[in-house]
Amino acid sequence: MTDMRSLILITNDDSVSAKGLQVLVDSVKEYGDIVVMSTELNASGKGHALTTNQPLRVRQVKEEKGLEVYACNGTPVDCVKLAEAFFCERKPDLVLSGINHGSNASINVIYSGTMGAVVEASINGMPAIGFSLLNHDADADFSACVPFVKKIVSDVLKNGLPENISLNVNIPNLPCDKIKGVRVCRESKAYWADSYEKRIDPNGKDYYWLTGNFVCNDKGEDTDIWALDNGYVSVVPTQPDYTSLEYVKVMKERFE
Repeated sequence: MTDMRSLILITNDDSVSAKGLQVLVDSVKEYGDIVVMSTELNASGKGHALTTNQPLRVRQVKEEKGLEVYACNGTPVDCVKLAEAFFCERKPDLVLSGINHGSNASINVIYSGTMGAVVEASINGMPAIGFSLLNHDADADFSACVPFVKKIVSDVLKNGLPENISLNVNIPNLPCDKIKGVRVCRESKAYWADSYEKRIDPNGKDYYWLTGNFVCNDKGEDTDIWALDNGYVSVVPTQPDYTSLEYVKVMKERFE
């Protein structure tokens, strides 16, 4: 690695070969030296999972001036922890995750491996940003993401983030000239109405496949879903503290 440049750690949950990961790397090369530690295979939906029951293995994919790329058989959170411990010469100045193929807005943030890595980084004192494009296609067009990635990354490198605060950035699936700008939002209140389809495999045995519908009855115009539906990039400051401060007051009155 070269001296006097920012050190940026990049990960994702779509695998080391994902197009979105490569676009993110290319978008931020100018801002510093990069270490990529990505999942070997797709790890979508892993949330904040850690690997505790099998060995973690890492292989080097690429090495060139200012860029090292590794693949890990673990989760995105494993990738962040391993990279900081063994593959970064010092604590990264910034951790980035993505660009995810698909939305991580609203309730999706708690299931997301992309955002699991981001929250893990923030817990460990590293400013972190997750980027997602609202397009699941393996060959999605990420060109509209690039200017927003650059703008947000450069701002965080310059101004930092508060302790334990990370950013969840979602980008609508629109051409760049159709995106109206950036909205800083709250997370929309929504949920997945999940169900399972019972199917039969070629051997005549039952198996089950998760399906479901995204349900959002939150009509607020200050939410990430509203922003995305109306052509804006949504930016949600995110934290790992799940405490309901309002309900703490209620419980204190009942128990203390």
